[in-house]
Amino acid sequence: MKIAFVGKGGSGKTTLAALFARHLAAEGRPVLAVDADINQHLAVALGGPAHAARATTPLGEHLPAIKEYLRGDNPRIGSAAEMVKTTPPGRGSRLLRVVEDNPVYAACVGVVGGVRMAVTGEFSTADLGVACYHAKVGAVELLLNHLLDGPGEYVVVDMTAGADSFASGLFTRFDRTFLVCEPTVRSVGVYHQYAGYARDYGVALSVVGNKVEDATDVAFLREHVGADLLTWMSRSAYVRRAERGTVGPLDDLEQANRAVLGRLADTVDDTVQDWAAFTRWAHEFHRRNAEAWANDRAGLDLTAQIDPDFRMSPAPAPVTS
Repeated sequence: MKIAFVGKGGSGKTTLAALFARHLAAEGRPVLAVDADINQHLAVALGGPAHAARATTPLGEHLPAIKEYLRGDNPRIGSAAEMVKTTPPGRGSRLLRVVEDNPVYAACVGVVGGVRMAVTGEFSTADLGVACYHAKVGAVELLLNHLLDGPGEYVVVDMTAGADSFASGLFTRFDRTFLVCEPTVRSVGVYHQYAGYARDYGVALSVVGNKVEDATDVAFLREHVGADLLTWMSRSAYVRRAERGTVGPLDDLEQANRAVLGRLADTVDDTVQDWAAFTRWAHEFHRRNAEAWANDRAGLDLTAQIDPDFRMSPAPAPVTS
């Protein structure tokens, strides 16, 4: 199951993503965490040192090799150079599992705080003024396009803040999206913006209240987000210590807040994976990107990469050659 954590900057989405990934790992569930936020704070939130995000090769820096591996023997893709962030898999493509040995994971996945994780990479000095962060996030989109995850397997992605993820089709790559929302006007404003964009694409969206202090905060959230409010995290001394650099054992988290993580896991497990929709939107956004910019850049019609007779599901097996 692919899970996104989104929300206003400062809402606590990175903290919640890290707690959720640690909760899954503590229960022995297969999990891969991905930091796709420009701020790259997930590794520290998982309990790693300040330099933890730089200890593993960022996905974006390994992109040519990732493309070459995923291309496999797909006859619709002449070379890895022809692949873009939205290139969908087809017959002959290599498909990834959440837990397996492959060159992509060997190069780009490390262990932080007991959780396997990958990062998109920080914005470097060379990027300033000349690059868009979505170019780095494109590596995550390509990876998720080729990922075969089943029930009981989890990919937890800390997304960019606000509605930035709508700058690509990445928001359609998830089985469940958790929007972390503080009981403030600005935070619920981000919710309304996100929900408005997501409505037409069938995004399974749940709101997780955060930094809730009393019943009036809960009432405020219920008034503004309605039935989308799934649960909420109370103000937490454990989280406050973690934000100051001391990430304690997960068993030290307040019992009520630990129960929230269980509620999130149950909600994910109850979500039905719609592989037909996953494939349909992959094809649609690849077509849009090809026609908008990628065809001109590549000098050929990249919509020919779409394999109309291929649908993602746990059934296809990756090529082995």
